Amino acid sequence: MQTIEKISNLRGEINLWRQQGLKIAFVPTMGNLHQGHIALIEKAKLVADKVVASIFVNPMQFGANEDIHNYPSTMPEDKEKLLAAGCDLLFTPTSAIIYPKGIDNQSYVEVPNVSQSYCGESRPGHFRGVTTVVCKLFNLVQPDIACFGLKDYQQVQVIQTMVEDLSMPIEILAVETVREPSGLALSSRNNYLSEAEKEIAAALSQNLQWLAKEIQSNNDFIGLAKKAASFINNTGMKTDYIHICHARTLQSASEDDKELVILAAAHCGKARLIDNLQVKLA
Repeated sequence: MQTIEKISNLRGEINLWRQQGLKIAFVPTMGNLHQGHIALIEKAKLVADKVVASIFVNPMQFGANEDIHNYPSTMPEDKEKLLAAGCDLLFTPTSAIIYPKGIDNQSYVEVPNVSQSYCGESRPGHFRGVTTVVCKLFNLVQPDIACFGLKDYQQVQVIQTMVEDLSMPIEILAVETVREPSGLALSSRNNYLSEAEKEIAAALSQNLQWLAKEIQSNNDFIGLAKKAASFINNTGMKTDYIHICHARTLQSASEDDKELVILAAAHCGKARLIDNLQVKLA
């Protein structure tokens, strides 16, 4: 596995692969890799000839009171995991390389509608930072396919919309969430949880499962979501939001919708956790 920091070196290697007619898959990450990230690499290897990963903790997607300075850096371990998974190239740019003019003077990409609720509302500016850096990374890597985890369901929909709206020739491949035996979705922020908090946090996915069963026979989506939020809060967590939506538009679900997704976020200890569950109604 090659590790490259400079844009010129990255483009040189990508050009060589293109000349050979190779298909390229890309997995952008912020590092502190876990099995969920490795599942993306493994999926990418199945659909492409070469796999590129990036590790870049993107300051543009963090708010003023968020945890960028505490975000874990585990580059040596991350490289070992990527190498073992068969990654071909790791791109590790600095903030100065990605944002040479500084964040405040950087052109940005913003996706309307699908990015404005849920995490977009709770974390103002977050998705602008995500789409800007992903768009820039797409321009640098020029992949045929990009793999993203469905744990960040809203993020996947935002990126898919950006790719469609800007006519990018990239297939977005969404990969199923990897979970702990308790049902807790794997996340780098799980590192902030104590063992006792991890047991509490499992209630988030358990309540999504309960809610998925209830909406099969009850279309009082708002009332059911409120009840699920109450259950979650009673465990000691604090619900940020829990909402039943149309699976593609992320608008509030209506009685006629058959393809739904339940989106949820909750605070547990120092961690803000997100999860989701897709539901098909008969």
